[in-house]
Amino acid sequence: MLNIILIAVAVIVGLFIFIVATRPGEFRYTRAARIAAPPEVVFANVNDFHKWEAWSPWARMDPNCKSTFSGPESGPGACFAWAGNNKVGAGRMTILDARPGELIRIRLEFLKPFKATNTAEFTFKPEGGQTHVTWSMFGKCNFMSKAVGMFMDCEKMVGGQFEQGLANLNDASQAMANK
Repeated sequence: MLNIILIAVAVIVGLFIFIVATRPGEFRYTRAARIAAPPEVVFANVNDFHKWEAWSPWARMDPNCKSTFSGPESGPGACFAWAGNNKVGAGRMTILDARPGELIRIRLEFLKPFKATNTAEFTFKPEGGQTHVTWSMFGKCNFMSKAVGMFMDCEKMVGGQFEQGLANLNDASQAMANK
C-alpha cells in the first residue's frame, strides 16, 4: 500500500513539474488610458522618479516606504530604489531610454519578496490636447514564476495596479497642466 501511495505522489509531482515547464517562458502585462493633459506634461511625470509618489499605486500601499534616488534628476541613468512593507517589497528602477513625448523604458529589478529583473515601458501618443499612454511590463518567467502563475492571476493583479496608476497619473498630469 505504501508503495502505491509513493508512486502516486511521484506521478503527481512529475505531472506538476511537466505542466509548469510547458507554460510560456515570457510574459507581458499592458494597460492603456487617455490622459487629459499634453504629452510633455505626462512624460515629465513619468520621466522623473521624484514625481512618482503623486501617482504610483505602490506609493499608496506603503506611505512609510524608504526611497532613495541616484543618478541624474530625470531621464536615462536616473535611479529609484525602494524598501517597504510586504505589499511593495524592495527593488530598484533605472531609466534606460527616454524620448520626450514618445517613450520611457525602465529596467525594473525586484529584490523582495522575490528576485526578478523585468522591463517597464511607457509610450505616449498625442491625441488632440490629450495623451494616449500605454504602460507595459515584460520579461522572462523562471520555473518558480511559472508555478506561481498557475495559482495567481498575475496579469489581473498587475493590470489592476496599472489601471489605478494610470488614473492617478491622469489626476497628477491634469493638476500639473492647470498650474
